[in-house]
Amino acid sequence: MSFFRKLLKQRQQHSQEDAEMMDAMVMNTTMMMAHLDNSDEPQGRGSRPGRSPNHPRNRVSGGISLMADYFIERPIFRAEEFRRRYRMHTHLFNRIMTKLCNHDPYWHQRADATGLLGLLPQQKMTGALRMLAYGAAADQCAEICRMGESTTLECMKKFCQQVIHHFGGEYLRAPTETDLKRLLARADQRGFPGMIGSIDCMHWEWKNCPTGWHGAYSGRKGRPTIILEAVASHDTWVWHAFFGVPGAQNDINVLDQSPVFEGLIAGNTPTVMFYANGRRYSNAYYLADGIYPRYSTFVKTIPNPESQAQKLFTKKQEAYRKDVERCFGILQSRWAIIRHGARLHRSSTLKNIMIACIILHNMIVEDEFVEEEYVEPEEEDLLNPLAARVYDGPVDPQGVRIPFLPVERDGRNQHAFWDRIDHLESAYIHNLLQNDLVEHNWTLEANQQ
Repeated sequence: MSFFRKLLKQRQQHSQEDAEMMDAMVMNTTMMMAHLDNSDEPQGRGSRPGRSPNHPRNRVSGGISLMADYFIERPIFRAEEFRRRYRMHTHLFNRIMTKLCNHDPYWHQRADATGLLGLLPQQKMTGALRMLAYGAAADQCAEICRMGESTTLECMKKFCQQVIHHFGGEYLRAPTETDLKRLLARADQRGFPGMIGSIDCMHWEWKNCPTGWHGAYSGRKGRPTIILEAVASHDTWVWHAFFGVPGAQNDINVLDQSPVFEGLIAGNTPTVMFYANGRRYSNAYYLADGIYPRYSTFVKTIPNPESQAQKLFTKKQEAYRKDVERCFGILQSRWAIIRHGARLHRSSTLKNIMIACIILHNMIVEDEFVEEEYVEPEEEDLLNPLAARVYDGPVDPQGVRIPFLPVERDGRNQHAFWDRIDHLESAYIHNLLQNDLVEHNWTLEANQQ
C-alpha cells in the first residue's frame, strides 16, 4: 500500500506544478497583450490598426458609370468610339465576356466579407483590354476601371490565359479544306497558284528582361527581344504563330525550332495540287524573303532580275509577301502593348499576351473583314488543269513526285517520312517552281493585255 500512496502523492505534486505553470503563462500573456495595446508601434497584420487601409475606389459607382458610358441601350459614347477604344464591336466584346463568365466565377460580380459588391465583369475586361490596346501600366487604368494595380494585372493575365484556352482552337488553327479552297482561289487570281500565305518574323522588345538573359535575347540592335514567327494570308488572318525564341537568333534558327511543317512532314495535311507553267505540283507554299532556305514550300524573290518576266515576278512576289508585314503592322497598331517594350518579367506571361493578341486579332478579322464568299466551282471548271485545288486522293506521278502517303502508326511506311523531308528541303524543286511561276505570271500578263 505504501507504494501506491507514494505514487498518488507524486501525481498530486505534478498536477500542482502544472497548474502553477499554466497560471504563470496566462499572466505573462495578459501582461504582453496589455503592453501591445498601450504601445504606439503598429502591430499585427490585416485590418488591424497600423496597417495601410484599403483605398476607397468607389467600385460600385464606377461600375454604374462605365455601364452608362458604353454598355446600356443608349450609351453616352457611340458605337464608333467603343470600337476605337476597345478595338472591337460591342457584340464581340459581349461574346467573349459571356464565354469567360460561363466558365470561371472569377469574372462574376461578388460581394466581399462586409457585403459590399465587387467589380463588374465589364470593369475587369475593360482593365485588361486597356492594357493590351493602349500599352498602359496597370495603375493607369484605375480611373475608368476602379481597380488597384495588382487587381488590374491579375485580370489581364487571366484574360489572356482564358482567351487562349477558350478561343485558341478555333482562331489559331491550321487551314481546313474549306479555308484552303478559299485561299487557293484568291492566290490563283493573284498569279501565284498554290500559295496559301506569307511567312516572316517580328521582334518584340523585352524592356525588363532579367540581366542574366540579356546575352541570349539581345540581337543586332543590342536590346533584348523575343521573336514571333507568323504565317498570314491576304486578309491578315494569322494561321500560324510561334513565339518565345530569344532575339539573338535569326529567322533560320527560328524555323528550325518551329512546328510550321510538322503536319506536312507527318503526312496529315491535305494535298494541294496545282499547275504552274504546265507542270503539276502537290505541296502548297509560302512567300518568303531572302533569308529563308530554298525549300520546296517557299517561293522567294529573285535578287537581281534580268529579264522582263523575272522583273514582273519579283515585283508581284515582293508586293504579295507584304501581307505578313501588313499583319504585323496591324497587330502593333491594334495592340500597343506589343509595340512598346514589354515590362513584365516572365517569358511565359509575355507568350500568353502575344498569343491572346493574335487570337483577338483573328476574331476581329472574322467579324469585320468583308470578302466575296467562296463559291464551289462548276463541274466544267473542275476540268481546268490550271486551277489549284485541294486533292485528297492518289495521283499518278508526273514531273515532280506527288503526293505523299501518310506515315502509319505501325511504322511500315517509315521510308515515306524521309521522302517527305527530302521533298520539303529540295532546292531543285524550289528553283523549278520559281522558274515556272516566272513564266506563269508572264503568260498571265500577256493574256491580260
